[in-house]
Amino acid sequence: MRAEPALSLGAVPRPRVRRRRRWPWVVALLLAIGACLGTIWQFTRSEASTASQYLLADVSVGNVEDTVSAVGEIQPRDYVDVGAQVSGQIIGLGVKVGDEVEKGALVAELDARILKSQVAANQAQLLNLQAQLEEQQAEMQLAKEQYERESGLMAEDATSQDALDTAAANLRVAKAQIAAVKAQIKQTQSELEGDEANLGYTRIYAPMTGTVVSLDARLGQTLNANQSAPILMRIADLSTMTVEAQVSEADVSRLALGMHASFTTLGQSDRHWSGTLRQILPTPEEVNGVILYDALFDVANPDQRLMTQMSAQVTFMVAGARNVTTVATTALRPVSDKSLPTGTYQVLLAENDGSFAPRNVRIGVKNRNLAEVVEGLQPGDRVVIGERSATEAAAGGNRGGFRGFP
Repeated sequence: MRAEPALSLGAVPRPRVRRRRRWPWVVALLLAIGACLGTIWQFTRSEASTASQYLLADVSVGNVEDTVSAVGEIQPRDYVDVGAQVSGQIIGLGVKVGDEVEKGALVAELDARILKSQVAANQAQLLNLQAQLEEQQAEMQLAKEQYERESGLMAEDATSQDALDTAAANLRVAKAQIAAVKAQIKQTQSELEGDEANLGYTRIYAPMTGTVVSLDARLGQTLNANQSAPILMRIADLSTMTVEAQVSEADVSRLALGMHASFTTLGQSDRHWSGTLRQILPTPEEVNGVILYDALFDVANPDQRLMTQMSAQVTFMVAGARNVTTVATTALRPVSDKSLPTGTYQVLLAENDGSFAPRNVRIGVKNRNLAEVVEGLQPGDRVVIGERSATEAAAGGNRGGFRGFP
């Protein structure tokens, strides 16, 4: 215990003043201010959280193309498979793959000795028949004279009826034999013409002007045309090529004859060729359970950079718009009001004050990524294209989970 100081004689004691404690009021005031600030911060954070849960995209100006993609193969538009009509051994082959040939040029020759012998035999047979015809004509003339003589004698009753009948029969037989020989001559002439034609087929000529793109025959090879028509080579005009694009049954109904088509090849992905759709074959092909239709269009090939059986990445232009107002397709929501014009969708528009408001827009050309805005938005507007996941929204970043806009 502290000892009280002793009072000196004559000193007057000072009264003790008790100080008032003010710190509880200061603490209360600070707590009140903190509560207000916390409320304001929580409200502001809630508003920011609501705005930050959306992903936004700008409405801009650009190009929109609605296309159908397909994989195709390049083939010559005009070509012919050159075959052999007769059998025989190839004794001459005047071309090789890649050669340019003119129409009518000799490209191959077969051994013609057998056919030449058949032609010679038929020619000899024809000469024999012509000689027989002259003989029969002479006999008919004799039979005719005998018949006339017997007829004159019969008129004078100087011969018998039997002799007259025999003369008449001989005349008819001579006429019949002449007709038979003439028929044989006609048959032999027909066979001779066939043999001469076959003899001509031993020399094979180019049926068109073009390039030899394939060669299936070899010098010395024996061809048998009795069982099948052997193919020697293919000659094609490579100045114009045809792209045979395989389009799925889900997209073929979107194609129309005359629409623009373009493609690139695997080796020249930076160069684009184009043409016009001219035909869609009616009979499809099934590949791994998928129904595919062949869509054909032609393309000029003056430098012959396009070659047979090249693969092509084909794009058919269904519709397109250039330098128009565009919006991301993910921002569009369908509307249920059937009274609205066709192509009407709804977007969630970001206002300047941070709020969001739905707005109806009318869309023109549309693909998977972009849509043409015909009415309802202007370049510079911002629309909601989706929502962040809860984890991403809490992190406040621009990456992470993404949930598409409903």
